[in-house]
Amino acid sequence: MEEVKGSIPFSSTPDPQADGPGVRRVRPSSRRVATRGATPALVERSGFSIRSSEGDKIGEVRYLFEDCEVDDDAYELRRHGVAVKVEPQVFDVLVHLLRNADRVVSKEELLDTIWGDRFVSESALTSRIKAARRALGDDGQAQRCIRTIHGRGYRFVAPVDSIPPELAATDHDDEATSVSVDAESPIRYTQSDGLNLAYQVTGSGTTDLVLVAGFVSHLMLDWTERRHAHFLHRLGSFSRLIRFDKRGTGMSDRPPDLPDLETRMDDVRAVLDAARSERAVLFGYSEGGPMSILFAATYPERVAALVIYSSYARRLWARDYPWGFRPDERARYAEQLEQDWAWEADMRHMCPNADDELARWWGERCRAATSPGAARALIEMNSLVDVRDVLGAVRAPTLVLHRRDDIDARVEEGRYLAQHIPGARFVELTGADHFVAVDPDQILDPVEEFVTRLEPGVALSTSLTTLLAVRLASTIDPGWVRGMLAEVLREHQGTPASTEIADVLATFDGPGRAVRCALRLIDRARAAKLDVAVGLHTAEVERRGAVVSGAGVAITVSVADRARIGEVWVTSTLRDLLAGSGLGFEPRGEVEVVGRRLQLDAAT
Repeated sequence: MEEVKGSIPFSSTPDPQADGPGVRRVRPSSRRVATRGATPALVERSGFSIRSSEGDKIGEVRYLFEDCEVDDDAYELRRHGVAVKVEPQVFDVLVHLLRNADRVVSKEELLDTIWGDRFVSESALTSRIKAARRALGDDGQAQRCIRTIHGRGYRFVAPVDSIPPELAATDHDDEATSVSVDAESPIRYTQSDGLNLAYQVTGSGTTDLVLVAGFVSHLMLDWTERRHAHFLHRLGSFSRLIRFDKRGTGMSDRPPDLPDLETRMDDVRAVLDAARSERAVLFGYSEGGPMSILFAATYPERVAALVIYSSYARRLWARDYPWGFRPDERARYAEQLEQDWAWEADMRHMCPNADDELARWWGERCRAATSPGAARALIEMNSLVDVRDVLGAVRAPTLVLHRRDDIDARVEEGRYLAQHIPGARFVELTGADHFVAVDPDQILDPVEEFVTRLEPGVALSTSLTTLLAVRLASTIDPGWVRGMLAEVLREHQGTPASTEIADVLATFDGPGRAVRCALRLIDRARAAKLDVAVGLHTAEVERRGAVVSGAGVAITVSVADRARIGEVWVTSTLRDLLAGSGLGFEPRGEVEVVGRRLQLDAAT
C-alpha cells in the first residue's frame, strides 16, 4: 500500500511533518457545488455574475485568439464556433492566464487562485495546463498559446483580442445547464439473465468509468439534488461515465430474489457490453466496493483501474476484523428501516453535515428505488459479504479513499483494503460524512488526478477463478467422468482445465455456477452409481491455454481429497462470496490445507 497520509491529507491544520516538496494542504471544500467549482480565492460565480474576493463584479469578457473564443460570462470555450467541454478548474486556469497575458503567472499564484487553501500537488496544476493546451489545439512541444517559463511559471503568448463587458453577450451557460443536458441523456436498457437493467452514459472524457453505487440508485432522481448532480457531472468531465441501477433497485427490473455478487458481476458485464466499453475504471463506493473488488480480480481484462471510496472488506465483526458491526446491530438496523421507512434519519446518521434538502432528497430517492422488504433483504445480504481473501488477487491500479471519522464505515476498513490490495494508494480525507454528495470535490480531486494519469495496462495471465476438482474411486475411468462433467459444464458456463495433480478439473468465473455445477455432477454420478467427491475453491490462478497453475489448484485438489464420497466441499473463501445465492452449507471442520487454515463446508 502506498499511503498518502492526509494523503493528500485533507486537513485545515498545518502539519509541516506531513508536507513534502511541491505539496499543498487541502481543506474540505466550503463552496457550494452549484458554482461549478469556480475559483474560491479569486472569483465566485454568484447567479450569473462573477465577483472578486473583495466583492467587486468582474466584467464579463470574451477573449478571441487563433480559432478559439473564451466566453468568461457563459463559462464556455469554443473552437471554430463549437463548444469544447472542459473541466471547471481547467477553464479557471485558462481564464486567469488570459486575464494576465501581459506577464508571467507563477505556479504559486495559479495554485492559490484556483485551489485557494486547498492542498494539492503541483502535478494537479500540470495536468490542468496540459488539458487546457489540449482543449486549445496546443501542446507542450509547440506551446503556441500557453508557454512554460521554466523556473517561473506560465504565460499566455498567443495574440488575444478581448470584447469589453458592454459588448459581451449574456448567454449564461452555467453548470445547471450542463447538468440538465446530462440528465436528459437517454436511459437505455440491456438484458442480463432475462432481466432488464437500466443504464445511462454521460460525459465527454476518453476514459470509460463505471460508477457502482452504494445501497441503491435511481438514474433519473440521481440528477435532482444539486450536490449529487455536481458529483456526477464532474465525473463526466474527465471520463465517459457509465451508470446503472442494480437489479431490484431504481429503474431496473425487480426479480423475486435479490442477486448475489456473482449475478451482480454478470450485470456489470452486460452493461459494459451494451455501452460498448471494452475496459473501464470501476468506481465503487460504500456497498458497491466489495463487488467492484471482486469484479476487478475476476475480470482483470475489463478493468483499467479501481477506485474505492468509504467501503469495506466485510460488514460484520470478526476477531481478525474488529471494525465491523455486530450481527445484532445490523439486524436491528434492517428491521428498523423496514418498519419506520425513515430514510431522512438514516441520511442524518451517516452524514452529520447533511442538511434538510439532502435528507429529503435521500428519502425520496430511496423510497422510489426500492421497497421496505427489499431494503431489509438487501441490508441482510450485504451483511454477509466477505471479500478479504480476494483482495490479494486484484492487479489493477487501485485508489482507496476514506474519511477519517466516517460513521458508517470506519477509516481502519479503508486502510485494511489498501494494505491488502497490491500496490494500492490510500488517501485519508478529513470529515465524518459517508455519502458522496457531501463535499464531493474533496473526493473527486484525487480521483480525477488518479484517472487522468493512468497509463496503458499490461495484459495479465492471472485472474481470480473458481476451481472444481473431482476425486474418483480407483476403479473409475477418468475419461468417463470428464465426459459427464463436460455435459454439465455447458449448462453452468464452466471450462474444462488440466493440471498435473488432478485427473478431472474445471474452472468458472463465478463461485455460484461452480457449486451448482458440482451438485449437478454429484447427482449424475449417483444415478450412474459412480463414487466421486468434489472440492471447490476460489483463488488467483495462472492460465496458459487449458493448463492452470498456482497454489489455488493444489488447495482445490486437497479439498476434493478430503471430501466425503457423494458430497461437494467448499472452502470458506468461496462460501463467503455467496451471500444471497440461496445455496446452503453445512460445516465440515477446519483444516490445514497447503499451508493455510481454512474452514470447509459441504454444499447442499
